[in-house]
Amino acid sequence: MEQALAGGADCVQLRDKSASAGAMLQQARALRDLTRAHGAWLSINDRLDVALAVGAEGVHLAAQSLPVAEAVAVAAGRLLVGRSVHSLAEARAAAADGADYITFGHIFPSTSKPGEAPRGLQQLAEVVQGVDVPVMAIGGITSANLESVLAAGAAGVAVISAILSAPEPQSASGALHEVLGASSREPRYSMTTALEKTYASHR
Repeated sequence: MEQALAGGADCVQLRDKSASAGAMLQQARALRDLTRAHGAWLSINDRLDVALAVGAEGVHLAAQSLPVAEAVAVAAGRLLVGRSVHSLAEARAAAADGADYITFGHIFPSTSKPGEAPRGLQQLAEVVQGVDVPVMAIGGITSANLESVLAAGAAGVAVISAILSAPEPQSASGALHEVLGASSREPRYSMTTALEKTYASHR
C-alpha cells in the first residue's frame, strides 16, 4: 500500500471479511497513518464502526452490508457512504437511499470475477447518466483501457490486481495516475464534490 500511495493512488480501501473488529481497527490505523502521510483518502469496506473510529473518509457497502439509508443516518456527514452495484436499477436505488457515490462493475473481464461476463463500457455509461452521484468503475481496469472508462463519464476507478499483482506496485500505480492526470475527460460528478456536499449538509 505504501508503494501504491507513493505512485499516486489517492484512495485506499481496507477490505478483510474474515477479520474481527479489533484486528480490522489495527489495520485501519496503520493504513490511516499511510494515507495521511500521502494526502490520500481511506475507505473501510463494510465496517461503519471501524471507519468512524479511525476517521476514515468513507465506508463502502455491499449488498449484505448495512442498508445505505441506515449507514447514512449514522455517518451523519462524517464520511462518504458508497455502495457496490451491478445494474442501473441497483444504482438508482442506492442513490435514492442517500449513497454519496457508487462503484459499478465489473467493466472488463476480471480475475476477481472468473466466469462472469463483464458489463462493459455501454452499461457503465448508462449508469453514469442514470444517477446524480459519482460513479467509480471497477473490474479489469488497467492503464491501457483506463481512458475508455473515463470517456464513459466515470469519476474514477478502483483496481486490485492492476497494482497488487504487479511486480512493481509503485510503477503500476504511477502509470494509472499518469493516465488520470493527462486525461481531458471530465466526470459527470466528481468525488471531491461529493465529499464537500456531504460535509456541508451536516455542518
